[in-house]
Amino acid sequence: MNAMSMARCFAIGPIVMSAEPYGNGHINNTYRVVTPDGAYILQRVNRYVFKKPEQVMDNIVRVTDYLQRIIRSEGGDPRRETLTLVPSLEGGTHVLDEEGELWRMYLCIEGVVTRDLPDTPELFALSGEAFGRFQSRLGEFDTSLLHETIPNFHNTPARYRQLMDAVAEDRAGRLRDVSSELAFARAREAETRLLLDEVDRGTLPIRVTHNDTKLNNVLLDRASGEGVCVIDLDTVMPGLVAYDFGDAIRTGASTAAEDEEDLAKVDISLPMFEAFARGFLSRLRGILTPREIELLPMGAKMMTLENGLRFLADHLNGDLYFRVHRAGHNLARARAQFRLVQRMEEKWEDMQRIVARL
Repeated sequence: MNAMSMARCFAIGPIVMSAEPYGNGHINNTYRVVTPDGAYILQRVNRYVFKKPEQVMDNIVRVTDYLQRIIRSEGGDPRRETLTLVPSLEGGTHVLDEEGELWRMYLCIEGVVTRDLPDTPELFALSGEAFGRFQSRLGEFDTSLLHETIPNFHNTPARYRQLMDAVAEDRAGRLRDVSSELAFARAREAETRLLLDEVDRGTLPIRVTHNDTKLNNVLLDRASGEGVCVIDLDTVMPGLVAYDFGDAIRTGASTAAEDEEDLAKVDISLPMFEAFARGFLSRLRGILTPREIELLPMGAKMMTLENGLRFLADHLNGDLYFRVHRAGHNLARARAQFRLVQRMEEKWEDMQRIVARL
């Protein structure tokens, strides 16, 4: 069924004026639906990525219901500061089409914009505040109520093992070209277990994490520039604060694109690192443990290393998971991520000092 037909399955009134493709997301199909009474966001959830989309919806319902109560108790506007699901005509949270694909609808939050990458420390600090506020509001949420929507999503040792499996198979015949990249990964195998070992020892708590903390997942007020709402909750599940902090740094504090081929351009910007950390931690005073704070730089390194491992494995497997736009694209991505890890290692004491000072 098309978007217009699916839109009419939700409780938005009988007249649907338009349903046009919207945004630049790579996973789900997203449409902006317009009716005489307002605008809505309609999405078809990607079942290839999310094998159990009903569990994704269950997580979103639990988290947004909880956030709405917290925001209301703070005197905020829950319809603007978190996502609001629109019920189906039958009163459910989603609709299945004739092919079994899952569709959902949200209220459209007006007066906001998104940005793909931060171009100033001030903007990155606002992103940090938004994700810190998200984490803070969910600080008392019972993580046992949430499903793991993508098993082992941020399990860095498992990602390393997947790379070694790809090496053993060499299904695309590319192994001979990646000896230096493999040496880089193997030299850091022991570190891949560091964060999960801390969990096993009980020194790092499991919390509700977003797991995709890019700037474009924060809606920014068009007038003030302030972070209004964190969106894209499909990967919300139990995890470590270091994951969310680290992935934001990986994408927002790098001086080059994720697939930059000129590795001389790849570096970690300490002003951007400090800006995000300042905004993030400003909303989490008294919530994070000292060890969680101490390991935030390690989260940045692990998320960058993990993505490099994934890109390299996909290159060896023949580019089956990540969309590529040129020959060797995943290898270029892996090299850029590994170079960023190297630059973090070179500036490690500076990163630690920044977090300690904040």
